[in-house]
Amino acid sequence: MLDIKFIRQNIELVKDGCRKKKFSPDLVDKLLLIDSKRSELMQSVEKVHRLKNEANERMKTAEAEERKTIIEEMKSLNSDEEKELLEVNKEFQKLMLLIPNVPHESVPSGDSDEDNVEVKKWGNIPCFDFPIKDHVEIAKELDLIDFDRGTKTSGFRGYYLKNELALLSFAIWNLAIEKITKKGFSPIITPSLVKENALIGTGYLPQQEDEVYKTSDDMYLAGTAEVALMNYHSGEILPSLDNPLKYVGFSPCFRTEIGSYGKDIKGILRVHEFFKLEQVVLCKNDKEESERLHEEITRNAEELLEALEIPYRRVVNCAGDLGLGQIKKYDIEAWVPSQNRYRETHSASFFYEFQTRRLNIKYKDKDGELKFAHSLNNTLIATPRVLIPLLENHQQKDGSIKIPEALHKYLNFTEIKNEQKD
Repeated sequence: MLDIKFIRQNIELVKDGCRKKKFSPDLVDKLLLIDSKRSELMQSVEKVHRLKNEANERMKTAEAEERKTIIEEMKSLNSDEEKELLEVNKEFQKLMLLIPNVPHESVPSGDSDEDNVEVKKWGNIPCFDFPIKDHVEIAKELDLIDFDRGTKTSGFRGYYLKNELALLSFAIWNLAIEKITKKGFSPIITPSLVKENALIGTGYLPQQEDEVYKTSDDMYLAGTAEVALMNYHSGEILPSLDNPLKYVGFSPCFRTEIGSYGKDIKGILRVHEFFKLEQVVLCKNDKEESERLHEEITRNAEELLEALEIPYRRVVNCAGDLGLGQIKKYDIEAWVPSQNRYRETHSASFFYEFQTRRLNIKYKDKDGELKFAHSLNNTLIATPRVLIPLLENHQQKDGSIKIPEALHKYLNFTEIKNEQKD
């Protein structure tokens, strides 16, 4: 969340950020009213505490009659304001969690992903001299995905990855881990079952509660390893961040997709359960360093798509397509031949101290001063989604699938073809 002092000193800037992100600027007015009331109550309660402390000191040396007078004075001190302050504090904290972060100055204006701006393209769009198939047709013909049994077992959007496609998923994860650990990222297998505070701390709650699975014992299934990785250092004071902390987390991920009713109902583009490798970085409280690392983690993901020989583009997300805490976000979109367009496969974001303030993650700078760290995250790779452009871009005229060379060392096959099913 934002610092209340920053909000007080930059009211119009914060309101403008609300408008750009499609939040009501009235939230800021409500917060400031509560903040003012809270300040008044705090002063009043502090005064009462001071008077009580003074009375207690007087009691130590007072005679019997004077003690009675002091006791009567103490009874007259207002205790209702303390209860009122507790309620006002609850409302204050609730509103603080609803105020969005202010977008970066380079973020374009816009209302939705339709207004995102392309900043880069890589790879040649394949030209096929035969009728192409979509990933669903390919998977069924080559016995790679079982949707019927997936639906029987898990309901709508259920699936089983089979045979070479299962092995291909392991190969992609291995390639991704090998590449990212060479860049100094520490690998962690994270829990997906998390407490409410972990989701509040990362900004997913309370706004996105309908998009998160909740268990019967008030736990939650996270939609990304970012949640657990950010909570890893919650409540800690780190000794230094001269060298950023870089993690890559692997986990199953769960999303209700409640907001995507009727979208992408065919295939494995939008599913309730998937696997993801997520980059998470904690760095010092420095704007330029956050911007530099944002470019770095985005490039890490791009290099992986290039190794998989999948054409892609990078877009900078408009303000209306940013999440609550995001300062700036890039989406990387892979080319999907059957749809004749790019589809999002990765997102890279930075937050400044929005998440670390919620999670109370601080560090000591070179002068020994405590500061909130900055945080960043980016999808390194998510399966099964990335399998869609991989299958479709590498399909051959004879119905086989050519495997990118970067994956050969992890597999005992270099193509997927019907003959292997006999």
